[in-house]
Amino acid sequence: MYDCSDDVLAYHDDEVTLPGAERTAMRKRRDANRERLTKGLSEAKKPAPLQFKSQGSYAMRTMTQHPDNDYDIDDGVYFAKEDLVGERGAEMIALQARQMVRDAVDDGGFKTPPEVRNNCVRVYYKAGYHVDLPVYRRVTAKDAFGNESHFYELASTDWKRSDARDVTAWFDKENDAQSPDTENGRQLRRVVREIKKYARSRSSWKAQILSGFGITKLVTECFHGVADREDKALHDTMKAIRDRLKWNLVVQHPVTPGDTITKGNEDPKAKFLREKLDEALANLAPLFDSDCDSQKALKCWDKVYATEFFSDCYKPVSKASSSVAAPALAGLFSGREPEAAVRKDGGGRYA
Repeated sequence: MYDCSDDVLAYHDDEVTLPGAERTAMRKRRDANRERLTKGLSEAKKPAPLQFKSQGSYAMRTMTQHPDNDYDIDDGVYFAKEDLVGERGAEMIALQARQMVRDAVDDGGFKTPPEVRNNCVRVYYKAGYHVDLPVYRRVTAKDAFGNESHFYELASTDWKRSDARDVTAWFDKENDAQSPDTENGRQLRRVVREIKKYARSRSSWKAQILSGFGITKLVTECFHGVADREDKALHDTMKAIRDRLKWNLVVQHPVTPGDTITKGNEDPKAKFLREKLDEALANLAPLFDSDCDSQKALKCWDKVYATEFFSDCYKPVSKASSSVAAPALAGLFSGREPEAAVRKDGGGRYA
């Protein structure tokens, strides 16, 4: 496979991973949202949260850049079960807890009012992204000896035992265990971002393709780490996921036994991802040809991601630099223009 590792890494760093400035801006808005909610609860004489905890792709650091700022930030809010009681002293049902959070966070300053959804409260921002607030309650249990323990329940269509912090811990463990490196977030995390970026490379795919969470789970199942070869790790993981989805379209939840990320045995979004991975692999097939050169290879990656980034990493070898760099070859190639191209980022090997 023609080596474009440096270019794939450059694409990841420049076009895929979320820049630090954007993460900082999101964190500031998240913190302002927490303050708004805490203040609203206090003014309404409702229970104060035990804590807030970032979740999902923001916490796992697998978010990718989006031209329309279409970001989904998950920020869980946790309460003590005994505090979640209604006006008459009855235990709050899950819907009431979500409504309480929605009412408290809505200070009237949003163009689009916060919305109660099945598993969270969604807060919309003008910048294009939204913050989801899953609502949890901490349940205290005692064993036969009086020892206390805690577990958490999500305010979904009913109270459901769940805690998204377990997903973050699961992913961090997989990333540490499977990645062949320790730099730049580690390779498994980067490959998750790179495949998620591919899944969002065409706006028309958005409603049809598997979720980022589903892709993350599949990468952990099928990851093929290759030290010093980002391009090969990405290609081989894409192929492994495609092959896995050929025999089974069901994707299990990583920490909730019995739950699935997909719907049914013929999930259309998993099937769509499989089809698009087929297309990507077909577009990358010329990289395995013996006559593949740097220019052809980069055009293949451009086609995969619907970009010109990779071709822009190259510039032709000038006559002057060619004559200075290789005078001994002048007689062999007299009168011929150089056909090779060099990369600003290096590379160009086969493996």
